[in-house]
Amino acid sequence: MAVRLNHGEDELAENHEINVTPFIDVILVLLIIFMVAAPLSTVDVPVDLPAASATPQPRPQKPVFLTIEETLALSLGNNQVPREQFAAAIDAETGGNKDSRIFLRADEKVDYGEVMLVMNLLREAGYLKIALVGLEGAAPSTGATPVVE
Repeated sequence: MAVRLNHGEDELAENHEINVTPFIDVILVLLIIFMVAAPLSTVDVPVDLPAASATPQPRPQKPVFLTIEETLALSLGNNQVPREQFAAAIDAETGGNKDSRIFLRADEKVDYGEVMLVMNLLREAGYLKIALVGLEGAAPSTGATPVVE
């Protein structure tokens, strides 16, 4: 309950300040809603990725192929390379050109995490142009032609 004391003036003084407390309350409520909803919007669905159906890109004159074998051994071209000597071997293969595109192939039994580790090795060596090589349109056992994306 409010009580008004009569001070002789009937006019009230104008207040030119904005009350921001309700605005802050609304913003905080929205913040809490988004903080709760954001983790729920991620997708954790296992998926079998289909084979690529893209048009094959033209090959460079001397492509550099890096292969991850089923045994997790790395091969640069046709030569196996130990992981400790990987950076030096890829520099020798590309002539030190860090803008060279590296074509990465992996056996289908190789874990995705292992592919990411090899991609990190490439990134640490300074090679950022990485193309993944897959089979076009069919399962690997059918002998389909390779496609580079």
